[in-house]
Amino acid sequence: MKLITFAIPCYNSEAYVEHCIKTVLKGKEEVEIIIVNDGSKDNTLKIAKKYEEKYPKIVKVVDKENGGHGSAVNKGLELATGLYYKVVDSDDWVNEESLNEILNKIKELQSKKQEVDLLIANYVYEKEGNQKVIRYPNLPKNKVFGWDDIKSFKIGEYLLMHSVFYRTELLKETKVKLPEHTFYVDNIFVYYPLPFVKTMYYLDTDFYRYFIGREDQSVNESIMIKRIDQQLLVTKTMIEYGSPFLRKKENKKLCKYQLHYLGMMMTICTILLKIENTKESKEKRKKLWDYLKKYDKKLYNQLRYKSLASLVCLPRFIAIPGYKIARKIYKFN
Repeated sequence: MKLITFAIPCYNSEAYVEHCIKTVLKGKEEVEIIIVNDGSKDNTLKIAKKYEEKYPKIVKVVDKENGGHGSAVNKGLELATGLYYKVVDSDDWVNEESLNEILNKIKELQSKKQEVDLLIANYVYEKEGNQKVIRYPNLPKNKVFGWDDIKSFKIGEYLLMHSVFYRTELLKETKVKLPEHTFYVDNIFVYYPLPFVKTMYYLDTDFYRYFIGREDQSVNESIMIKRIDQQLLVTKTMIEYGSPFLRKKENKKLCKYQLHYLGMMMTICTILLKIENTKESKEKRKKLWDYLKKYDKKLYNQLRYKSLASLVCLPRFIAIPGYKIARKIYKFN
């Protein structure tokens, strides 16, 4: 069995996808690479096919109609045969030494019959020649652990798609399916399986390189405002997925983290709509919070009055400067 399936969703990625593929190929025959060409109109498919022909035991290419990032992630998972499933966006890349470290750890855990549900590693913001490493000091090191063993996540600390390797069979068992033609679905991908995770392992290694800097990136603030309806859809989906588990309160640490994550999503939506500052955006902001209140009043009270989201619900002249300071500190967007 392959140790890791790497899915590389691609759309018009000819300028950078080769760099991504080359770094993941350093895993050699211990990895499976599924390149999903999501209806590209440039030479992305031709480039991908070249690597499939050269490395037939490692690389598989899927050519499909455009369905968006979520559709490509879904297709990769459907075909994945590796023990763990990892998404690497085509404009990002991985550290080769760190990849070997992770593969060796998986083999070590296998030898001890300790295959875990979730592997976590650091990721690095690569922005305009500057780097910021995101680590997880709240997680135990060098041991298998569960939710009861973790410390509280601080503001700005989240498990993102860049940092997680889910056990492939766990993802398939949860039947997670991401919406098509929608951006920001990586939040659903990370969030939805969390209640099914029982065992984790954290490797303090700087694995994923997350590039920020292209003007057309989905995390560019102006682009996020234009696509706010998609952000709202993702947030509402996460509320629907998370609320039943939060009501059960099966694990306090897990519930606390779920609230932490949902608070971030509500914060992002609220502040972007405040920045847009139109009559329509004000109405969307009200509808979002009304939706949460109607769906789960207790969850509404927790997020509206006891989370970071409560700060951005303050008057616009206070909320927006606070958001910009936080953005500068944590270097998102």
